[in-house]
Parts: sequence; structure tokens; C-alpha cells
Amino acid sequence: MAGKFAYGVDLGWVSQLEQMGYRWVDESGNRTDPILACKNMGANAVRLRLFVNQKEDFWQKNENERCMLGFCDMYRVLEMAGRVKSLGMDLMLDFHYSDHFADPEIQDIPEAWKDDDDQKLTERVYDHTREVILLFRKNKIEPKWVQVGNEINFGMMWPKGHLYTAPKQLVCFLNAGYDAVKEVFPACQVITHMAMVNREAWCVPFLDNFFTNGGKTDIIGFSYYPYWVLKQIEAEDLGDEETVRAREACDSKDALSGWLSAYERKYGKPVMIVEIGGDDEDEEGTCQLLRRSAEAVKALPEGRGLGIFYWEPEVSRSVLPDAYPLGAARQVDEYTLQYTKVLTAYNACCLQ
Repeated sequence: MAGKFAYGVDLGWVSQLEQMGYRWVDESGNRTDPILACKNMGANAVRLRLFVNQKEDFWQKNENERCMLGFCDMYRVLEMAGRVKSLGMDLMLDFHYSDHFADPEIQDIPEAWKDDDDQKLTERVYDHTREVILLFRKNKIEPKWVQVGNEINFGMMWPKGHLYTAPKQLVCFLNAGYDAVKEVFPACQVITHMAMVNREAWCVPFLDNFFTNGGKTDIIGFSYYPYWVLKQIEAEDLGDEETVRAREACDSKDALSGWLSAYERKYGKPVMIVEIGGDDEDEEGTCQLLRRSAEAVKALPEGRGLGIFYWEPEVSRSVLPDAYPLGAARQVDEYTLQYTKVLTAYNACCLQ
């Protein structure tokens, strides 16, 4: 499994931002391609998400949160993937199996699938995955990795695939996606994606159920967002001593290595950080976070730590309706963005 380490970026918002009129400039103020700019800072891979039947470009997630989705249907993702491959970068596809974002809070069944029984839903997962992957093969674009599900700690396509009410059916859904990928691209590596690498209670129940019931995967991927971890610490009102320990763990390369090593040993699968991000107003701190975290993943023995992906570095909170604060760019004009130094952590790691 050891090979080229993935220094990745998720760029799912790029094409929508471009259509809205946004552009990116380099340090000299000259216009630059947002994907190429990432490559110049050391990125060698791009992650792109896929929705089933995307009906809108913005989504009202709840009463107070309106999200920009990006252009994430298979045809527009194919177009973005062509740009990625033209730059010689590796590609990860991330299937959400929903019509919008799927995460630990929301795993909605696609609208067109809502009335299907378990068997039909299993077929839907297989057919949708296969259709997308065949489209990419037809266009001679081969992904290196495919995620079957996004942050699925508590399952996918609720309630049909919820971990605690349908644990075996959940594994059937995931294995259908795995089989579809392998049928078209046998060498492609399939990733199973957990949120909160630092929270065993969020990850172990899923993984125990998955492997006990014959779940098929090649890699376990995790999200790692110290920013949100610390927000949770504050919300839970821990004691001062506990807060200090938790905060120190978020800043520790050894802590991340320890969590990843524990999962790798227990389940016998290599691991990745497929989402990471830090405060866009703390450029130096986020750069150091990215560098420490890449080093932590690379430190796993025998090349069992495969890579790290920054989630949406091309944005600043100022351009997003929900003011998402973990991009790695600054707004320098009304429709102009410029990357901060954060991704230069990749070049620094490459030179070690």
C-alpha cells in the first residue's frame, strides 16, 4: 500500500464560484487557476464530491444555515476532474448518496429514492455508483480513490441505513458501492469515511459493526477539525483541567498519530485524513496545523498513513452564505480571492 503520499485539496466549490464571477490571483496580483495554485504550493491530489440529483446550488440546511453546495452532479464533476487530470494530479471522488451534503447531522435519502425498499435502495447505490464511474472511464479519467459515503459514523440514507436501527443493511449499502467501483476500476482504492478521528465513541461502533458484518473497504478515512473540537469543548463546559488537556491534544502531532495508529492496528487498514481545516483568520496557526498533521500521518510505520486533504482551501468566510470559517484564502477585492500561506505546508513537508 505504501506509495506516493497524497497532499490533497477538496475543491468542490471552485466551479460554482467561477460561474459567480470569482477569480484567484497570486502573490503578485496576477490571475491564476485555483487548481494550479494549489499544485504550486505542493498539492498533488484533488477531492471532488458527488450528489445524486442536485436540484439547487444553495441548500437551506436548517433555519439558520444556508450552504453553498458547489456544482456536484456527475457531468460538472467530470468537467472539473478533467482539469485536475490535465495538471497531472491524482483524483478522489466522494459519493454522498444524497441530493445535498451528507454529514454526521444529516444523511438524507435522495428524493427520487425515498419510497424504495431495502433491496431497491441497495440496487440504487450500486447503479448510481456504477453509472458515474462508467462515465469517468468512458472519458478516460480514472480516480485513484473513491469514497463510498461521507462522514457516515451513524450510517447513511437514514433511516434505512442508520447504524443503530439497520446495522446490517447499512453494510449492504456500502458493499454495493464498493462492488460497483471495483467492477469498473479494480485498482481504485475505496475509502470508508468517519468524522471526528479524535472521538472513539463516534468511530468504533461504526467500524466494529462494519467489519463484523463483512464490510468491504481498502482505506479508512477520517475528518480532523481541531477548530470544531474546541468549539465542542467550550459548549460542553468542561472543567479547566480537562479543557487544557483537550486543547493540547488538538495541537499535538503525537495525539493524531496515536489515534490513527490505534485504528490502523485494530482494523488492519491503512488510514488517511480526508478532511482537515483551520481558522482562515489564523494563517500561521492553520499552516502549522496542516504541517503537523501531514507529518503525523506520514509517521505511521510501513507507509500505512496515505495522505491528507484540506477541505475547501480556495475560499474565505466572506464569500460564503454560512460564513464557513475554515478556508485558506483571503478576499482581496469584491470578486477576487488569494490563497494564504496555509498550503505551503505541503511544500515544506515534501522537502523533508
